Amino acid sequence: MRKSLLSLFALAIIATPAFAGKYNKVVSVGQKAPDFSGIPALMNGQDASLSLSDAKEDVVVLVFLGNHCPVVQQYEDRLIDFTNDYKGKNVKVIGVAVGDIEEDKLPGIKKYTKEKGSNYVYGYDESQAIGKAYGATNTPQFFVFDKDRTIRYMGAMDDNARDEKAVTKTYLRDAVDALLKGDKPAVEETRPVGCGVRYKKD
Repeated sequence: MRKSLLSLFALAIIATPAFAGKYNKVVSVGQKAPDFSGIPALMNGQDASLSLSDAKEDVVVLVFLGNHCPVVQQYEDRLIDFTNDYKGKNVKVIGVAVGDIEEDKLPGIKKYTKEKGSNYVYGYDESQAIGKAYGATNTPQFFVFDKDRTIRYMGAMDDNARDEKAVTKTYLRDAVDALLKGDKPAVEETRPVGCGVRYKKD
């Protein structure tokens, strides 16, 4: 599964906000996570429905994905490993696609999760409301919530999208580990890196 996708990175649209400091124009660390419910999803190949209120775990990881994106594909094994590593540790991983691209819609998600062996619940929001509510600009883009569903971290999974072996900073894991210990993450926000989310024109 860990096949190199470096050649595909040349085709990826690497999109990051153009302003410094805060990387999200819509939400900030410390505010309540926007609620969502009734999003059609897949879990272990079975139809499911996504609602934030259904998550009973103390820590929730929400990640915006897009099957078409080479950066998402490059991170898939890391996301699978992360989900496995935190299984049974009071952590819920939720993936959501909002892009208006055929590969990212529910039939594409079903094919993708079967091929990749994805082990997290993965939904598609056709309305794109959840993406807009969180100010999602990239795939993959991560948000971590505490037990009160307050945003405690948002941004990238780590500091090297291209090469897992070259990762030196594991932002997502560090944030989740801190919350599980009852601590505040040392790094609360990083720049999200990946393919740009394509929103429908109003």
